[in-house]
Parts: sequence; structure tokens; C-alpha cells
Amino acid sequence: MIFIYTDGSCLGNPGFGGWAAIMNNGGVETVLAGTERDTTNNRMEVFAAIKALEALDTHEEVTIVSDSRYLVNTMSKGWKRKANQDLWADLDILAKGRVIHWEWVQGHNGDVNNERVDKIANDIAKQGQIVGTVVSNDQEVNVLSHLDEEGKAKMVDVGSKNATERVAVATGKVVMSADTYRTISTGTTKKGDIVGVAKLAGINAAKHTWELIPLCHNIPLSHIDVAVDYDEISHCLHITATVRSTGKTGVEMEALTAVTVAGLTVYDMVKAIDHGIELTDIHLVSKIGGKSGSWNRPDSSS
Repeated sequence: MIFIYTDGSCLGNPGFGGWAAIMNNGGVETVLAGTERDTTNNRMEVFAAIKALEALDTHEEVTIVSDSRYLVNTMSKGWKRKANQDLWADLDILAKGRVIHWEWVQGHNGDVNNERVDKIANDIAKQGQIVGTVVSNDQEVNVLSHLDEEGKAKMVDVGSKNATERVAVATGKVVMSADTYRTISTGTTKKGDIVGVAKLAGINAAKHTWELIPLCHNIPLSHIDVAVDYDEISHCLHITATVRSTGKTGVEMEALTAVTVAGLTVYDMVKAIDHGIELTDIHLVSKIGGKSGSWNRPDSSS
């Protein structure tokens, strides 16, 4: 039996909305969430159930728990569908051929998972409204899997996952003055090979990410590459880290940590001549492997 808690939220009705689903399949938890513009609370309630069912790759028996009478009673008691016909049609298609138990739970009445999914839906709606853009609504919100039923931090149990090849690429910039850039690029600093030391620091940081970030796993890494490219026009160094592993969890944090520590190492070695150096634009470029498959940053050519 797969248990799914769903909820929807709307900042105004209509307004900027958020939806969320907590899915538990044999003890393995997945959290999904996303936002929509110019929507309603009822649409977000139905949309949460749609996205949860879309994410399932099996036809096992499912129990969907929601504090929305609109969703539960429409699907289980045949309430009339006076609006949102497009969503009901999609939900009917996804529900066809499945055994689904629709359970209503009273909101804010002590059900831990209902409280969690409600908070996620509200938080992501606020996040989208603040940023002014729609938050991706078809990806796992993996960061939330580090919370237990009481909202406390926990390490994710990856024991049931399959070991697959994992690759992550991250990048960032170290921006400096023209004089500092010339000093680094010509190798005339008193501390010697700054770029070489930064690369080694990045590699070492990737290997020790699990010691730096509390909820990261200790992953056996098969390859780490840290590349530093000179940008004379912008007076900056472009740092790119590529990390590989065959395991049960991704290596995104290792790649990001490598880039960050390599950049900090550059700063440390030249701060005596330039305290204004900036580490900017540190981000994940791409990842391969895992249940969610491949991902590439939309604005990246990599």
C-alpha cells in the first residue's frame, strides 16, 4: 500500500498557489511540490493529487489523504463538478484502473503528515510569490526529505535505493580587480601556484563533504576533476567541478562543495592584496543518475 498526503494553498483566491504531496512507499519517502500563477485553492488541492499519481511508476493500491472535502468527496462521493473540469478529467484518467482509497482528515487537528504537507504547500507558494516565478512543479523536493515526521532534521535512508552511476557538474566564479587578475594569471604572487593549490583544495573538499555538511552521506567517489579557466575580459576565474560515483545517492553536494572551497582557497591566497574578491554564481550545471534521472540547468550550454 502506498500512502500519499496531499494539500494545496493559495495566496489570494485567485492568486499565487502552491501544492505538495508526501508519498510513502514501503518506508521510502518522496516529497513533491510546485506552484502555479493565477490559481485557486481548490485547483491546487486537485493538482496535488494529479502530480502525486503521475509520479507513481507502479499500479499498487494507493491511499490518498487530504484535508480537502472538495477533493475527497468529489472523488469518493460523487460531488458535482461545477468547475475545474480540465483537472477532474486528468485525475479521472490517472485514477482509472487503480485501487484508490480517498480519506479526509481534519486540517490542523494533530495529524503530523497533514501539518507537514500543509506547511510545504504554503511555503512553496510564498517562495514562488517572492521570487515572482513558478517553482518547478515536476521535480522531487529532495531537501524536504531531510525532515522527520515532527519536522526535525534527519539523514535520509538510502538503503533501499539501487546503486547507479552518479555524475554532477557545478561551476562558479571568482571575480577580482584587474591588478589581482594579472597577478594570478602571471604567477607572480608570493604564495606560488594559486590555481594549482585551489584545484587540490577543491578535490579534497569533495572527498570530505560528508564531514562538512551534517546530513550528507559518506560517498565513495570514483572521480573528481576541478578545472580553473581564466577570463581576461571579466577579470575572473571560472571554476568547474565534475564528480562521479557509483552509489545510492547523488554527488551534487560534492561538486558544489569542491567549487566553493576552490574559490575560497583563491581568496585566502590573495586576500592580502585584494579583500574585494567575490565568489559568485555558484550553481549546479547538471546531474546524472538516481530516480529523478538526468537534469540540466535550462540556461546552461553544458
